[in-house]
Amino acid sequence: MKRFFFGYGSLVHKGTHDHANHAPARLQGWKRVWVATPARALPYLSVIRDDTSAIDGLIAEVPDQGWDALDQREAAYQRVPLGPELTHKMGDMSDDSLTVVYSVAPDEQQPVSDKNPILLSYLDVVVQGYFDVFGAAGVDHFFSTTFNWTGSYLDDRTAPIYPRAQLCDPGLQAETNTRLTAMGQTRVLQADFPLW
Repeated sequence: MKRFFFGYGSLVHKGTHDHANHAPARLQGWKRVWVATPARALPYLSVIRDDTSAIDGLIAEVPDQGWDALDQREAAYQRVPLGPELTHKMGDMSDDSLTVVYSVAPDEQQPVSDKNPILLSYLDVVVQGYFDVFGAAGVDHFFSTTFNWTGSYLDDRTAPIYPRAQLCDPGLQAETNTRLTAMGQTRVLQADFPLW
């Protein structure tokens, strides 16, 4: 049985993983949100069910030996099986294939606030991934379909905290800055935050 994940955040950036068999996909009935958890002071992206929402992302095949590493990477999340709410152009999936999305368990999610700044090295990876897969429209879609922005961000670009930070296009970074400002996000100074 072939198994796949649906990525909607940093997993959309193909430079952060080595799953070569992948394709664009859309997940209906789910919404992308920023969440905080007891495990981390810094927020990260998750998904919650929402019948009125749909998000684009990347579906990728995971070989049997690849699940341990992926589960370790996504240790703050739980695997949730998906069904017909996921549409894609992956041509070699059989009827018994399994696709999962990683989501923070509802009882682990905590409200975000300006005390939970969004890490720019993480956000840059996500935005670059959407641009690479979907173009400029994908970046627009990401920002318009992401909710629970915290109110603040931490600029760690010169010394990235995010362990899978990537070289990102400076023009996209400048566009991200403009969007954050327009949303009222306020830059915070480097502080003593737990490592990712």
